[in-house]
Amino acid sequence: MAFSFFKPSKARSSPSDLVKAIRESLLALDTKTVAKAREEAEKNILSMRQMLTGDGEAEPNQEQISQIALEICKEGVLSLFVHKLPSLGWDARKDIVHCWCILLRQQVGSGYCCVEYIENHLELLDFLVVCYNNKEIALNCGNMLRECIKYPTLAKYLLESTSFELFFKYVELPNFDIASDALATFKDLLTKHETAVSQFLSSHYEQFFELYEKLLTSTNYVTRRQSLKFLSEFLLETPNSQIMKRYIIEVRYLKIMMALLKDSSKNIQICAFHIFKVFVANPNKPREIIEVLANNHAELLMLLHCLPTSRSEDEQLEEERDLVIKEIESLSHPSQAAI
Repeated sequence: MAFSFFKPSKARSSPSDLVKAIRESLLALDTKTVAKAREEAEKNILSMRQMLTGDGEAEPNQEQISQIALEICKEGVLSLFVHKLPSLGWDARKDIVHCWCILLRQQVGSGYCCVEYIENHLELLDFLVVCYNNKEIALNCGNMLRECIKYPTLAKYLLESTSFELFFKYVELPNFDIASDALATFKDLLTKHETAVSQFLSSHYEQFFELYEKLLTSTNYVTRRQSLKFLSEFLLETPNSQIMKRYIIEVRYLKIMMALLKDSSKNIQICAFHIFKVFVANPNKPREIIEVLANNHAELLMLLHCLPTSRSEDEQLEEERDLVIKEIESLSHPSQAAI
């Protein structure tokens, strides 16, 4: 009898067989044999990750990756990844997120078949947003959402969907990690695609800033600081200049910044100043803005003189503060307040 001292090489499933096995095992999670189905599903998902990224012995095969992407869409497994995520263990969820990112970036022919699949199943995006309510999978879904947001059509859908308003709730969740992740997704939605964001804010301006006002006036310090910091960065970006011009002529938003100048937090005071100064420096201030600044000049001057500074920005901040003080003093003069 002949003996071999070498282990036979492990036969690898074809992409088609592997995807079908993943589909069957994920569907089986709804049956009575959940434990066995979960074990099988997690094993198959790991095999897919190894086929997509390599297993340490063999490099990933580009042709196989393309085939997996096509089969994943053909068999509807991309939908199952989203809907069955809560039924899987921590490692399997992590593997799915990793595979999700690779698959969405995979170009097959002239298009991205997985992105196109999601475009035809947009309810998957809504499901991922709602999953911020589930602390077990919230961070996984956040990663998957941010990958989707890289594509203009998917980001545009999210901006215009009813799900978008949920982010104003999620950024105030008591779980710090989940709230921070939701804020990261919210920021990506508002910064990744300038044209889509500009169109969205132009048509939803009142609704958006009314919701945003609640973040700026939140009792939660982290929410106030983070939302104010992002607003400052967002408004002062060149692509958003038209939105900024509209924002700085509204008295209600000026009054919010004035209130934040009195916040007990030094960081919030400085952040508020960087937006407040734009209201004051605007050469085309409406009469209503001028009147508010003039009528409150004494308190504003006191707040500005007491504005805290950090060493790194002392010189520039003091220079800007002095210019703002000078402008408010000129507005408080009766003969100029009526200009």
